Amino acid sequence: MRLPRTAHTSRPWRIHEIAPDFKIEDVWRIPTPGGPDDFPHLVDQMANGAEAHRSAAVSRFLFDVRWKLGAVLGWDSPDASLGTRVPTLWDRLPADLREVPRGPDLKGVPIPFLSVYQTHDEWVAEMANRTVHGLMHVGWVPDTKAPGGYRGQMTVLVKPNGVFGTLYMAGIKPFRYLGIYQQMLLALGREWRATAARRNTAGTTGPTGR
Repeated sequence: MRLPRTAHTSRPWRIHEIAPDFKIEDVWRIPTPGGPDDFPHLVDQMANGAEAHRSAAVSRFLFDVRWKLGAVLGWDSPDASLGTRVPTLWDRLPADLREVPRGPDLKGVPIPFLSVYQTHDEWVAEMANRTVHGLMHVGWVPDTKAPGGYRGQMTVLVKPNGVFGTLYMAGIKPFRYLGIYQQMLLALGREWRATAARRNTAGTTGPTGR
């Protein structure tokens, strides 16, 4: 379920001070109800289950088309990535965030999606190619549908690379809304429900960042 941008801007996330020049592209509700200490489990699931999120036919097809097109046109070449075309967001972090766990990188995705920082309720990972410098912000927020409970929330923030990047983001918007994000979030929810017993057994220990 897509949420208004205020669902992100109204919360005191650290990302506001670190990336004020990035534009909010989307905010999504993640169907992962849990308790106050379950956020590390969500981060671990998202970081290590990226390939599983592509399991639906529509989402898999759109991903495959995008990566093949990017390979032909050179959109995802190493000279357009983090540390080459654009500096990493890590360079902007204040001293206190450099001391927290950096968090896990996303696995199973063609473009490197590197973690920037992870706190008790906030995780940020970034990518860059020839079209855009993008951030995935995942937060752990109170769930209004379950008093005392929490759930995940994902925000996509972008800085398009010039006119081409702006046109590219506008061109892929219908595909994101019609297929990719919905399928990914549904897959996250299914896996979350399937692993409920394991989370309960783990208690408050949870996975940790790197």
